[in-house]
Amino acid sequence: MATAAQWIEGARPRTLPNAIAPVLVGTGAAASLDLAVWWKALLALIVSLALIVGVNFANDYSDGIRGTDDDRVGPLRLVGSKLVSPGSVKAAAIGCFAIAAVAGFALAATTAWWLVAVGVFCIIGAWFYTGGKKPYGYSGFGEIAVFIFFGLIAVLGTQFVQAERVDLAGLAGAVAIGSFSSAVLVANNLRDIPTDTESGKITLAVRLGDARTRVLHIILLTVPFIATLLLILRTPWALLGLLALPLAIRANAPLRTGGQGMALIPALRDTGLAMLVWGATTAVALSLS
Repeated sequence: MATAAQWIEGARPRTLPNAIAPVLVGTGAAASLDLAVWWKALLALIVSLALIVGVNFANDYSDGIRGTDDDRVGPLRLVGSKLVSPGSVKAAAIGCFAIAAVAGFALAATTAWWLVAVGVFCIIGAWFYTGGKKPYGYSGFGEIAVFIFFGLIAVLGTQFVQAERVDLAGLAGAVAIGSFSSAVLVANNLRDIPTDTESGKITLAVRLGDARTRVLHIILLTVPFIATLLLILRTPWALLGLLALPLAIRANAPLRTGGQGMALIPALRDTGLAMLVWGATTAVALSLS
């Protein structure tokens, strides 16, 4: 029987910046148009958090029943460690998706009904990342999906439900956050190349190989700071985003120095922290514009 602490670890709290940062940036983009709505931002945050915890439980379930997590390196997995039954983890994932659906429905009802279709698309994408007969996460499309769902859709969706429009500042923020989110997954999949190769999980890291995956991480961490320079056209306060640069440099350090296995865990943490700091500072900057 898993403890509450183990359930929390199984929810992968280190991934929460991927859910929080896009809502911050999207709200900042709406505020830059003087159209921020706090309760819609809160509902968007509930949707984002519920989706990311839901996809984490869904991945735990799907990877666990496939045996992908049997010999993994890294944080606890509930099904793979046999601490929790697959059915219980699957139910937890469905419960999270239901919470996201309810909050998302409220946003659609007060903004635009076509957002329901976007929400359905997001839930389907979350489940089939590692679920189903041909999960796209096993074919090297995980980073693209993260860029779309937790970058473009999350940031621009948050801006749209508040301002009922999107703009170039929101798009720049969406690309930046999508790049950060993809970088988190790149670091994770780099760590798992040996076990993923053995289990037949062909991630982008497996396809690219060790050396090119490390280069990709640097490229993805560079994109948000290019976005910062572009956002200066909206407000000089955008330079606040550079406060995340030391964290980004530290996040890449284990990859630059050839770290393997557990030595790459700090890269996941620091990439997430860099994203959160960049998101928070950029949101403040846009709000001041």
